[in-house]
Amino acid sequence: MVTSQERVSNTPIQFSTPVTASSPELQALFDFIALGAAERDRDRILPFDVIDLIRQSRLGALRIPDAEGGAGSSARELFEVIIRLGDADPNVAHILRNHFSVTERILRSERSERNRRWLKAVVDGAIIGLAFTELEVKRAGGGQVVNTKLTPDGDGYRLDGTKYYSTGSLFSDLIFVSLLTPDGETAFGILPANREGVELVDDWDGFGQRLTGTGTTKFTNVRVEADEVILEADTDKNYLPYNIVPQLILTAVNAGIIRSVLRDATNLVHKRPRTFYHAVSEQATEDPLLQQTIGQISANAFATEAIVLAAADALDRVDAIRPKGEEAEQAAALEASLSAAKAKLVVDELALRSATLLFDMGGASTTKKSYNLDRHWRNARTLSSHNPNPFKARAIGNYEINGTPLPTKGFF
Repeated sequence: MVTSQERVSNTPIQFSTPVTASSPELQALFDFIALGAAERDRDRILPFDVIDLIRQSRLGALRIPDAEGGAGSSARELFEVIIRLGDADPNVAHILRNHFSVTERILRSERSERNRRWLKAVVDGAIIGLAFTELEVKRAGGGQVVNTKLTPDGDGYRLDGTKYYSTGSLFSDLIFVSLLTPDGETAFGILPANREGVELVDDWDGFGQRLTGTGTTKFTNVRVEADEVILEADTDKNYLPYNIVPQLILTAVNAGIIRSVLRDATNLVHKRPRTFYHAVSEQATEDPLLQQTIGQISANAFATEAIVLAAADALDRVDAIRPKGEEAEQAAALEASLSAAKAKLVVDELALRSATLLFDMGGASTTKKSYNLDRHWRNARTLSSHNPNPFKARAIGNYEINGTPLPTKGFF
């Protein structure tokens, strides 16, 4: 058996780091990732080897300006890459969701010494995970913290508590964690994932996105340095438009899944040795009904990519308008939030519909577990379940009717 490390060392990809959205070796990396995606999903093989390659490529530094060692990509270019990675393996794309979201948060903040240090770590290949959710909180997505607390320890702190749904942290080098200060105020920290007292538990048991490490994170008497804690009063922090980015990343991954569905559907038709006795053609490739279905999936892939990139353009406009002042920036952020919310409603529906249409290409034989074609629907359904669509639709409708601004938390 070839081990994960052997698979990485035998990969003939030489990265001119950091890769850019147009780097030819980036497509080679995605092709390599796609080769093992179905097998990994079927047999639950965690993609540590793939994440190691992503570290080598410095893909995580895509948005960091080139003057600071990154690729200097726009938001549109970032989301183009996420769609392509979602096509190759939606689990891997989802693992990086929190990395890109937290990196975006740091980029939009004042360049303090610690922010420069964290960005330098990303340029050097570090992957950032997340530990936010607490099941004791009655309203999900609001950012409340009740049991992950700092206690004073000399010139720093000690951290104790438990987080759930820590997507990506199992593969990460740093963890972005929400916490309570000794004064009971909500704050955030960025800590090394391998620090003593940090335990990452792979206990995610969802039927989709099974390889994302979306498990439990336990902090037991973990040392936290004072400059690793981001307080509410600190000037080197900025939320805008932090909560838009993680939602749009999930939507982009679903757009990538439709691309993958299209590829699998086309391959099924070409490999189909027989058809139904009442079909209009003896050759599956000449069957107009199968052609029509393939055409519909192709149109869905085109439409969803266009929708995601239009929402990404709205994020770029937030950057462009920032010099005009806070009021203009807030208006642009609202438009970006609306764009991301609307994109989710449409893309989620088309992803699930496309994943179902795939089974019209091959009939009952396509449901064999060995083919693992159901992974597309399972993964799309799991991604869509984040921040359910009825709540998004209601918020959009309330804005259209009453002018009520969208929520600023819960990934809006």
